[in-house]
Amino acid sequence: MTSDVASDAMVDTRVIRRVLVVDDSRAQLRLTATVLKRLDFEVLTAESGAAALEVLDAHSVDLILSDWMMPEMSGLDLCRAFRARSSKRYVYFILLTSKTGRGDVAEGLEAGADDFLSKPVNPEELRARIAAGERLVAIQRELENRNKALGETLDVLQSLYDAIAKDLVEARRLQQSLVPSQSTVLPGGKVSYLLEPCGHIGGDLVGSFYIREGTICVYSIDVAGHGVASALMTARLASYLSNNSREQNVAIRKTEDGSFEVLQPAEVCAQLNSLILGDLETELYFTMAIAVINPKTGDMTLAQAGHPHPMILRHDGTTETVGGGGFPIGLIDGAQYDQVSERLHPGDRLIMYSDGFTEQTSDGETMLDEDGLATVLTDSAAERGNAFIGALTQALSDFAKGKDFDDDISAIVFDFDAP
Repeated sequence: MTSDVASDAMVDTRVIRRVLVVDDSRAQLRLTATVLKRLDFEVLTAESGAAALEVLDAHSVDLILSDWMMPEMSGLDLCRAFRARSSKRYVYFILLTSKTGRGDVAEGLEAGADDFLSKPVNPEELRARIAAGERLVAIQRELENRNKALGETLDVLQSLYDAIAKDLVEARRLQQSLVPSQSTVLPGGKVSYLLEPCGHIGGDLVGSFYIREGTICVYSIDVAGHGVASALMTARLASYLSNNSREQNVAIRKTEDGSFEVLQPAEVCAQLNSLILGDLETELYFTMAIAVINPKTGDMTLAQAGHPHPMILRHDGTTETVGGGGFPIGLIDGAQYDQVSERLHPGDRLIMYSDGFTEQTSDGETMLDEDGLATVLTDSAAERGNAFIGALTQALSDFAKGKDFDDDISAIVFDFDAP
């Protein structure tokens, strides 16, 4: 093997600079190498296919010029062996041959050859064939560079996606922490919770709080949309309806004698509507159902702001819908909200839920709707507390035929147990 480098004072912009010449004839090898050096190429030589592979192990080349007919490993075999190697750079391959038949050309192309040149080599024809190869290799190198840049960009995007996914998992944990994982036992009853986003995080929220003077408040909220913005809104709403800070809870006010009382549900909706439209610069809105319950008598006052109609599952297994509709919160300045009154009897349950239940589909078209949910409630009536919540979720999954839920699902259930 020999190696020579052609010097050039000018900046070389060619993509084919280094050529490997392979020929078992030393005379033909020297002749072809001489022609290439005169054309200002760096030339490497090998006298067999096996030697050529050794050269290629040690050096990168831009063009291989190989004799077809060689002992042990032909130029065709060399081409196949070289193409079988994984290489990030495209190398142009020209077979030197006296074969001109169509079958021979097809066989050479199938083996991975790019072009053919008759022996003995004509310098002008060689220059022209290399020029043609120059254009093809330039295109290949451009594609390689773009693919490399694309791969690097995809790596960056994947890294960003992984970071976002990690943050979303943590955000889901934080959002779930807004809702108790177990049923809350309160004087006169028990409150159970369900919050299941259809993605990493969602826009649903359920909660409750109790004032020692004898009032229970339960609520269900569904912020429009999904994702981070909706989840941030639910976190803000959770602070407005905090169970831990009565001073910050917009549904509670301090009376003249220093005690606390819960506002009427319609007043809470109006208060939140004013806060959303006045203090928050957002286009998000939400629906809500909120009920204030006397745990001693079962008397209940309920307001509905665009939220699905709450249901009462009576102790005998029958269901009733309650609520008067109303505008979603955060859409209309100065909106007024109506409220209705009902009475719960021992063994009755109040269920407030998001539209992820009633709008869940089983075949892409058929929705569960209110009648279907009423049937699910009746069928699950024997269960209580978290077991009842689990039965509802399982029934919805069965209706969806095991596929992912179409929307966030949430529910809050108050079991009235007082005598």
